[in-house]
Amino acid sequence: MPLSSIDVHAATPERWDDVADLFERKGPHGGLPQTDGCWCQFWHLRGNAYWDGHGMGNRRRLEAEIRSGTEPGLLAYVDDVLVGWCRVGLRESFDRLEHSSKLVRIDDQDVWSVVCFYVHPSAKRGGVAATLLEAAIERAAAHGAPILEGYAVRDGHMNIDAYTGYLSMFLEAGFEVIRDAGRRTIVRRGL
Repeated sequence: MPLSSIDVHAATPERWDDVADLFERKGPHGGLPQTDGCWCQFWHLRGNAYWDGHGMGNRRRLEAEIRSGTEPGLLAYVDDVLVGWCRVGLRESFDRLEHSSKLVRIDDQDVWSVVCFYVHPSAKRGGVAATLLEAAIERAAAHGAPILEGYAVRDGHMNIDAYTGYLSMFLEAGFEVIRDAGRRTIVRRGL
């Protein structure tokens, strides 16, 4: 069921505490936080650099990014509570993506990429990810990006891979399929 009002803001230094709370918040039934130590560093770091920092190291990296004022992501709030995150930026800023053998660059354009969505379980199926995607489109366009690229999974695919977004969400937002890349489908939208 769509949520009544979703407000989106850039991940600015004054919002760091909200981000930390979201990534450390347990699910609605308790248990471990859903983000499992990633702190949205998977696409930035390759190999051991990611795993060596898994947990607190990755947390410190994301905190440093946000506190530096680079605004590396977008935040979705419902009733003043942060319930969603989206990572968007220049493709070349994502080291793992740039060196991926499956998600190979299509061309040499200054593409922006949306690589991660995290929606707290309490807000899933409420339109949070789609709202964040629309905000990512606006952000990339405002920064002069000619293209926004995503790495969608097919609908119904395992949830563990769905953090890059479902194909149907991208298609509904005006993206086009560019290439099948195994578990993911490269999609693009001209801005």
